[in-house]
Amino acid sequence: MAFLDMDLSDQVRQHKLYKIQQTVDLTSLVYRLKDLEHEVGRHGYGLDVGLKSLFLQFFYDLSDREMEDRLRYDLGFKWFRGFTAFEQTPDHSYFGRFRERVGTKRIGKLFKAIVNKAKEKHLIRGVFHFVDATSIISKNTTWAERDRAIKQGEEALNNRNVKKYSADPQARFGCKGKSKFWFGYKGHIGVDMGSGLIESAALTPANISDQAGFKHICPRVGEMVFGDKAYCLKPAQIAMAIRGAFSGAILKHNMIDKNKDLDRWRSSVRAPFEGIFSKCKKRARYRGQAKVQFQFFVDAIVHNVKRLVTINAPPLFQGA
Repeated sequence: MAFLDMDLSDQVRQHKLYKIQQTVDLTSLVYRLKDLEHEVGRHGYGLDVGLKSLFLQFFYDLSDREMEDRLRYDLGFKWFRGFTAFEQTPDHSYFGRFRERVGTKRIGKLFKAIVNKAKEKHLIRGVFHFVDATSIISKNTTWAERDRAIKQGEEALNNRNVKKYSADPQARFGCKGKSKFWFGYKGHIGVDMGSGLIESAALTPANISDQAGFKHICPRVGEMVFGDKAYCLKPAQIAMAIRGAFSGAILKHNMIDKNKDLDRWRSSVRAPFEGIFSKCKKRARYRGQAKVQFQFFVDAIVHNVKRLVTINAPPLFQGA
């Protein structure tokens, strides 16, 4: 350590990142990226630097250039990443290269590693399960795409032809109810209701219905699934039957077995968990389903780490 350099541990003990580090040491997950053999970055930054940078970027919702500045001047960022006060930090290009090398499959494994460790610590008990879906918008308006489609002889821009005219050919138009339309994707999550931790996260094009996407987040045997009216429909009910889960979905008004008192209770049980989506990013950072799934996984990791701190969970990877 240089004469003027210093360790930052004493300076950041009141920083929110200090508690996060004590609860979930992300460095303990780096071994799961072992197939990325050589280090990333001009100055030989290790994989733990990249992983913690990725977490910070999504935790604070920063662009690559904003991340570069915060890491250079914020002592809490420096300490969390393992840098000393005056040590050289990466520039903005490093973060994009790291994301590209890690990819969606690996980040999904890191998400599952945290979930599995929470199960080992009996934080996730697997009794009641909340499911829902939310919109993730790729582009606010598609007027330019519509004009190109009409110019090419199309009657309208729709899900049958939008891939020919959109910069994101995997995005689709979605609809919720009769008035909410968007262009992009749909994020599906399953939440353990005992802990509030996201147990599963999947992404589909926006035109995939909630009940059709449910098969990607259906919980394990014996859990009761609480969901809105979309999950009382046949595709979701079949997925539950296959997995051995029990349905706690609200029934539609025209269904024979509709019990209004029971469904009011189910709605009250679901209500505290619907706020999870209010904290999720509604805009896609990237183009393409794989990259937006990457974003969705990291958002789920950030949520789970925040939740673990909130419930005063014991150190998740102690002795790992």
